[in-house]
Amino acid sequence: MIRIPRLSRSVVRAAVLIAVLPLTAYASIHHALPATAAASTYDWLQFNGDSQHSGNNTQETTITRGNVARLQPLFQTTLPSPADGAPVYLHGISTANGVRDLLFVTTKAGHILALDAHTGIVVWSHQYPAGTCRVAGGSDPCFTTSSPAIDPNRQYVYSYGLDGYVHKHRVTDGTELTGGGWPALATRKPSVEKGSSALTIATATNGASYLYVANGGYPGDAGDYQGHVTTINLNTGTQHVFNAACSNRSDVHFVFPPNTPNCAIVQSAVWARAGVVYDRDTNRIYFATGNGSYSLARRTWGDSVLAIFPNGAGFFGFPVDSYTPIDSGLLQLFDLDLGSTAPAILPTPATSTVRHLGLQSGKDGKLRLLNLGNLSGRGGSGHIGGEIGPIIAVPQGGEVLTAPAVWINPADGHTWVFVANDNGISGLQLTVDTNGTPRLQAKWQTDSGGTSPIVANGVLYQVRSLVIEARDPITGVLLWRQSSGGRVHWSSPIVANGVVYTADNDNHLVAFSVDGVNISGDPQASR
Repeated sequence: MIRIPRLSRSVVRAAVLIAVLPLTAYASIHHALPATAAASTYDWLQFNGDSQHSGNNTQETTITRGNVARLQPLFQTTLPSPADGAPVYLHGISTANGVRDLLFVTTKAGHILALDAHTGIVVWSHQYPAGTCRVAGGSDPCFTTSSPAIDPNRQYVYSYGLDGYVHKHRVTDGTELTGGGWPALATRKPSVEKGSSALTIATATNGASYLYVANGGYPGDAGDYQGHVTTINLNTGTQHVFNAACSNRSDVHFVFPPNTPNCAIVQSAVWARAGVVYDRDTNRIYFATGNGSYSLARRTWGDSVLAIFPNGAGFFGFPVDSYTPIDSGLLQLFDLDLGSTAPAILPTPATSTVRHLGLQSGKDGKLRLLNLGNLSGRGGSGHIGGEIGPIIAVPQGGEVLTAPAVWINPADGHTWVFVANDNGISGLQLTVDTNGTPRLQAKWQTDSGGTSPIVANGVLYQVRSLVIEARDPITGVLLWRQSSGGRVHWSSPIVANGVVYTADNDNHLVAFSVDGVNISGDPQASR
């Protein structure tokens, strides 16, 4: 395994200072040359790009390994509140001011914003604020770290509001759609049940499309909250609710006792960055839960990976399938949420004896390979253990609160996984031993950490406070580094049609393009 050394602090500080200069300079003096490049040709519809949240952009062609070092600031814009997730992107949308490429962001204060993707100018906005909602009855206003998602038909964008509902807006002008199940209820207890995760949209094998909303608790695990997933049929607006505590009480949103319906068991939050992932091969939804008790008799599923049907239903009060590690009690005792990250779906080599493979990490800093077709290896839910091969440590060490990126190397077809955290980022390759058992082999690591990474056109991107960088996914070698503007919590980058976008916790959204040139083809975009 290759270990990429950390640059000295003086070198990094100098690089950041140098990089900051063009960021402010470009904001005031940049004028795009007349664009000759083709207009944008693809969309980025949800967190990490698809319903698996793989983080692998195979459609990008403008930014390459050969020119990524020439990325320069295109614009920086100030948001009304931090966007502590990731943007989504639509090209060629007819607005009142002409055809625009649009970015959509959800802010911590409950805004949904549509921005011109080439200038950062706000095209339309709405806010669903905290109002009197305070975290666990304290003094801090309620907030969200969710990310929006766009309907497969490209007409609507969905965003989590601090009123406990998901709101549906026309992408063209922001008009909110009401009636027929909208806005869609996600929690009746927004003061203790936080919308942490990105929204997910998946189209099942029967052709029905669903929106998935995960709810957990606020930092500190305080209050009467129960982790749950709300599934909304985008065609009918009807919904199913799967509760990770009291799962026998399906299709209800719990309220505070003594009112009903309620559940005496708390925690089991669903709070990972990716929230819910969909695997088309098994036609199931997968998600992981955090701190909470595990009890088959009480139908409570703390520190577990759960599978349910695409319509959000379980099986007679149980999940369709489940994985619970043998040390789940210790995870609960020591605040080591298994569900600090969601399962990552891994394309599997033909020589593997396991056809449907997933990777699960957690706050314990471990990596577990799971059979998504039989999570415990014993058929059905309610069994303990069942990992494939040995549980290994995250190469750089430390807890994982991010979404791994999954990439297939087009040169040889090998599957790679990139795991980032505060300690660094590592690249692991999926291999198969002589018995057909899949393994993860660490190939490189660096102690330059960050948030959820993505891969676009064979370049690995990640962001951390003040810095965004790009690496060779096979070697980890640094290809580009630039100031990203401000502090970062969970914000993560996207790449869309030759532009890299990222937000920060200081209310900025920053865009980078090759040589800082606007390639939209729209003369108004340079104004």
